[in-house]
Parts: sequence; structure tokens; C-alpha cells
Amino acid sequence: MLRGFRPLNKAVGSLAPVTFRSLGEFLARLESAGDLVRVSRPVSRDLEITEVTQRVLAADGPALRFDHVPGASMPVVTNLLGSPRRIALALDAPDVDSVAERISRLVRLRPPAGVLGAVRDLSGTIETLSTLRSLAPKRVRSGPCQEVEEPTVDLDRLPILKCWPKDGGRTITFPIVITSDPDTGEPHTGIYRLQQYGPDTLGMHFQVHRVGANNYRKWAARGERMPVAAVIGVDPATVFSGLAPVPEGISNFVFASFLRSEPLELVKGRSVDLEVPAQAEIVLEGYVDPTERRVEGPFGDHTGYYSAPEPFPVFHVTRVTHRAEPVYLTTVTGKPPTEDAVLGKAVERVFLPVVRLVLPEIVDMDLPVPGLFINVGVVSIQKSYPDQPRKVMHALWGLGQMMFVRYLIVVDGDVDVHDLSEVLYRVGLQADPGRDLELSQGPVDQLSISNPVPNLGGKVGIDATRKRPEDGFPRPWPEEIRSEPAAVRAAEEAIRADPVLARLLGRSVR
Repeated sequence: MLRGFRPLNKAVGSLAPVTFRSLGEFLARLESAGDLVRVSRPVSRDLEITEVTQRVLAADGPALRFDHVPGASMPVVTNLLGSPRRIALALDAPDVDSVAERISRLVRLRPPAGVLGAVRDLSGTIETLSTLRSLAPKRVRSGPCQEVEEPTVDLDRLPILKCWPKDGGRTITFPIVITSDPDTGEPHTGIYRLQQYGPDTLGMHFQVHRVGANNYRKWAARGERMPVAAVIGVDPATVFSGLAPVPEGISNFVFASFLRSEPLELVKGRSVDLEVPAQAEIVLEGYVDPTERRVEGPFGDHTGYYSAPEPFPVFHVTRVTHRAEPVYLTTVTGKPPTEDAVLGKAVERVFLPVVRLVLPEIVDMDLPVPGLFINVGVVSIQKSYPDQPRKVMHALWGLGQMMFVRYLIVVDGDVDVHDLSEVLYRVGLQADPGRDLELSQGPVDQLSISNPVPNLGGKVGIDATRKRPEDGFPRPWPEEIRSEPAAVRAAEEAIRADPVLARLLGRSVR
């Protein structure tokens, strides 16, 4: 079981499995399970909703619906996926690890072993491909997201939050931003913050390494405006898909359908040549002009610091459509614990099979929340040959968003990577700074603050595995102290038989 990710509680677990087609369906399920609280008193979108949300999330509390937000025409939902139990429910699974197993079957591409193995794997491949084909997004002519079209664009009518005192302005923090590759037409979804400049303009915070930014560069090279749709409030599986490092060749919409076990309904935008989730709450349509940039930020970010103000593209909103009674979904970004921290941990677990596909020697991986996920990584491996830990380090630094990891620790396969005290024990005892550090340099997260040059910084890999003669280690490696199994059994029996010891150590007495 994933550490920190508990099984669903009885109230939630007792309800029948279901696919959530919309945010509203998921909210209704949460409310019936007692995992959603409606806040009826007025709460300001400027700073106050953030403060309430952070306190509830830190207490592992429910999702929140603020029904009375002064100056806004719709309720606000926060902390939707700020708990492991709600993420598991959203993905229709008992726990996140079982979703990882489904992903493992999806990406398994190993060579077959013999004729029987070929038949077995071919059968599995056909089944997987058939499943993916059946889950291709479904095109529909209309959808709830277009029930109402605003006569004029006025973003002030949306309850856009200002999360922190020195933020540059109110910011949409949880949009599914849809762009397309102008060369292939392939759509892409990502979650990028959108700072409000005025009634019809937003800052488009494309970080340079993201697919959305690459699409923007391609449109700019053509000298053309890039069409954009920003969707606010979709079913939870589609939200998760927008965050996820989906395997190459599988669209985010197909992956959302896979997580939902049901095709995602898409409808063509009213004014842009892009498809949007038909069951969404709110859709903002418009364009980004490649010749225009504007300072975005500062913004309180996951680092616990304010991001530096920087020029970013401008999103001109030309049309707003929404449900007849929309709900505004948002999240609060800041120093963990936060909702994006919980989601980041779930993404790590779900996509471990994808990492193993490239590096099968990896046993487990941890991107610890105190290390802000992308700054610190710990992996355990089954070591088979000299300097294999260094090979793993460089392979991970070249693998998608793992390129951002600043400190990468490699331990043996029998080490629990989620037990940071055990990991530090191995680093302090089994890594020699003179020979076990791998110093490198490369891309770092655009929001990283310690590197003197933006987007480029140093990296350290630490080989904290046990050393062997074949590793070029001249001394004999000592034998670890381990308890005798018979003594362990005898001690357990003695503890269970003694009421005082049993209560002290939490053992049941015979």
C-alpha cells in the first residue's frame, strides 16, 4: 500500500463503483459520502478562501464548496483532490497502486518468451489496443459546457482567486489548457496558471519545457496566432490526466477515457478549432498572439516563495461559455501540504510503471513531498553490474520531467525509499563523497530559485548502494546486523503473552 494513501473509508467504500462524467456527478458522490462540506457564509475570493482551504487540507478534511463568494455569480470548489481517498475514488480504484497496475498493463512492451509467451503477449496487446480503441473520445454536437454563451467577455464575473498577499493579481490555478501542434494537429492538454490582467486578458504561464510552450513556439515560427481553450471544472479523471506525464503516442483525452473506463465526450469550440470536454463547467476560448508578451507574477508557488515576475504570452479571451449553473473549480498552490502536493504524489505512483519500462532495474521510487517532488528523488534498484547506479541517474535525468531532479539518491532494492530516515542512514553510511557523487548540469524547473541562471543548474547523484569488489571497492564490505528469525518469533510470543508489553507495543493479547 502506498504510504500516506489509505483505503477508502467505509462511507465511500460502501458505494457502488461508478464513472464520473462531470464535476457535478463527483461532487454529488462526495456529498453523499460526507466528504464534501458546503460553506454558506460569505468568504472572499481574495486570500480568505485560500486560508480556509489550507487549514482544512492540512487536517485531511473534505472537499469544500463555497456557496457565497461576494462579487461572483457562481460557487467555488476547492480541495477536490486534496486527499488520497478522493483521488482513489475519482479513479474508481481501491487505492492508487491499483491504478498503477492498470497503467503497467497498458505500457507493457516486453519481448515475448517463446511461442507460448508470444501468444500470451499478443493476446494481451490485442486486448489493450482494443480497449484503447473503444475508449477513443466521443465527438458530440453539443454539450452542457455550451448551454450559456456570455454576450460579452467579463472575467470579473468569475470567482478567480487571489491566493497570497503579494501575488501579482487574481489567478486561475486549475484550468485544463488545450492547444494543438500546428504541424500535426495533435491536441495537448496541460495545467498552466492564468493570471488575470483585465476583463478579457490573462497571462499564459507556459514554462519553457512544457508541450504547450513548444506548440506556442511552432505557431510563433509561422507568425500566426495560436488558438487556445481553457476549461475550468471537468470530471476528476480528466483533471488528473491534465497533470499526468502521459506516455508518448497516447493523447491526454484518450488517457482520461482510460482512467474513466468510458469515452470522454468532446465538442468543438464555438470560436476555435479545438475540441473541449462537453461536460465541462466553463470554457474560455481565444488566442495567444506570438508578438505580444506581458509581465506575469509574482505568484506564491509550491516552493514556498513567490515566483519572479517575468514576461509571458498573453491569452486574449474572445468567448466564454458555461453550464446553466456552473461551479468554479480551483486549487491553492503554495508550500506543501497543498492539493497539488497530494496530486503530485499520486502521479508519481501511477506512472512508476512507465519509468520501469525504460529502467526495469528500478524497484521503487520516491519523490518526497519535503523535497518538493521534482527537486529530490530516491530510487531503489536491483544492482547487477559496476556503476549501474550512475547509469540509472543519467537515464532518469533524460526521462521527461525527471530532468528537473536536482538531488538523486540511488539505494539497493531492499531499502524502503519512502522511509527517509532509512535513506539518510544509507547515504551517511554507504556513500563516500570522494567516489560516490555524480556531478552534472542540465535543465531545472523554471520556478527553481537556487540556480544563478534561470532554467539551468547543477545536479548531484549519490550512489548509496552497498559496494562490492566488482565495483572497484578494495575493502571487504561488512555483514549487516540482522536478528535471528527464531529469536524474533520468540520475542513476539513473549510480547503477546505479557499484557504490559502487549499494550506498550500495540500487540493483541491471547
